[in-house]
Amino acid sequence: MNTPICDFVERYWKQDRLRLHMPGHKGKSFLGFEKFDITEIDGADSLYHANGIIKESEKNAASLFGTKATFYSCEGSSLCIRAMVYLAVRFAKQNGKEPVILAGRNAHKTFLTAAALLNVKVQWLYPEESESYLSCKIKNSTVEADIEKYKPTSVYLTTPDYLGGLCDVAAISQVCKRHGVPLLVDNAHGAYLKFLERSLHPIDLGADMCCDSAHKTLPVLTGGAYLHVSRSAPNLFADEAKNALALFGSTSPSYLILQSLDRANAYLADGYGKRLNEFIKATEELKAGLSKDFALVDDEPLKITVKPKKYGYTGEEFAKELFKRNIVCEFYDTDFVVLMLTPETGSDGLKRLKEAFSDIPKKESIGTEPPPIKRGETALGLNEALFCPLKKMKAKDADGYIFGGLNISCPPAVPIAVLGERIDQNSIKLFAYYGIEYVDVITEEK
Repeated sequence: MNTPICDFVERYWKQDRLRLHMPGHKGKSFLGFEKFDITEIDGADSLYHANGIIKESEKNAASLFGTKATFYSCEGSSLCIRAMVYLAVRFAKQNGKEPVILAGRNAHKTFLTAAALLNVKVQWLYPEESESYLSCKIKNSTVEADIEKYKPTSVYLTTPDYLGGLCDVAAISQVCKRHGVPLLVDNAHGAYLKFLERSLHPIDLGADMCCDSAHKTLPVLTGGAYLHVSRSAPNLFADEAKNALALFGSTSPSYLILQSLDRANAYLADGYGKRLNEFIKATEELKAGLSKDFALVDDEPLKITVKPKKYGYTGEEFAKELFKRNIVCEFYDTDFVVLMLTPETGSDGLKRLKEAFSDIPKKESIGTEPPPIKRGETALGLNEALFCPLKKMKAKDADGYIFGGLNISCPPAVPIAVLGERIDQNSIKLFAYYGIEYVDVITEEK
């Protein structure tokens, strides 16, 4: 598969032209890659008005993912999520309805802020049971019941979740289709799912639109992402996607990231599926061996999510043990350690991981469990709460106040309490369990 963006940039730097345009380094080497870093000069196309090499490269990506259209983001899935929420609003209003999004409770903070800024009403989907606020394995029956109850104009899922849990997107998409409600999916952690022996990519499972963070699981520079629109989606989504992305995106997209996305097309087209599935088989063997001693969460093929308390460690302690052995994890909290693998990890990486696990001594198991996740009381709408004055106070004293926090750490970027919710004793227990001492609350009388 051709790489039009990479080819253009390579020709440009080889011509040794005098760069009287941005960026300010003028192609001179400070870090070593500046010659490849350009801006929207003649021939380089423009990301949000693509008619040349970027449009050609995006068509290549669309052919690989089997979509009606695929669009690039240089600002991660965060930009794509904002665009999806905006398009969901446009779709609702086009049909004469006020937008209501039925969303999985483990949504990334970007979804929350986008919904708040766009004044969208959100009804939260909760799982029947969950071990963590990060996990939200919602059943299609729950979606059906909540669609009938709340009459949403779209449904929004986050799957895979941060711990590697997968929703049954195929079953949920059938529910959405029966009710005429578009299904949007934050698939940030699952770009590679398209290339499994049996695709588990949301577009193939019936989603109308989804985002993939290419940089999370494919060999793409940080910030590279896709917004995919399915062939059966409302025409509005593909027709207005560029405008939606431009509404929130920087006018100075990174050509380094664009080249990385462009090069990834050739990488994916050149036997990636075979390499991926061979690596997954080796990973499954490793997981099978580890599961004899360690409790694993076993949904997503390229994640190893450990519950180390069975082995005598909190997540923080186990991550430190791995770090001592030169292994750096993606995420940890008190209950879980998340390790993200790709074929680039290689057999040597799997061997090192196996040896590290074997080297960590077992201790007496820890019996503490996180507090349950309960449905919160919405006191203020997202948009109203967003612009209220705030004060900081000790979490243990916040019972009855309205939560106003938006500064959610990433990872995992999933809120324990939602903007505009009334803080209750269950919230306080969750704050304490996850080590949150102070919270922002809205300054109003209780």
